[in-house]
Amino acid sequence: MTFSFHPEAESEFHEAIEYYEESGLGLGYDFSIEVLATIQNIIKYPTAWPVIEEDVRRCLVKRFPYGVVYSIEQGEIFILAVMHLRRHPDYWKNRH
Repeated sequence: MTFSFHPEAESEFHEAIEYYEESGLGLGYDFSIEVLATIQNIIKYPTAWPVIEEDVRRCLVKRFPYGVVYSIEQGEIFILAVMHLRRHPDYWKNRH
């Protein structure tokens, strides 16, 4: 199974990497590794995480207050958001 990002999800992922890298040397890298490991877990077990709306699921990222919001579309993982958990929970809904 493969994955792709919604363009806005990819942007917020890169912005979060930059934020963490500015916060501490190597922290952006650590964040990116944790998000990519989360995506790999989603690919292995796409239906293991809870549905948050219709066919959209969320998997939490280890070590960081983020979740990967995704759907399964035509055999592919489509990442709708790399969401900070304190952000308004519905902001990504227009991406679906």
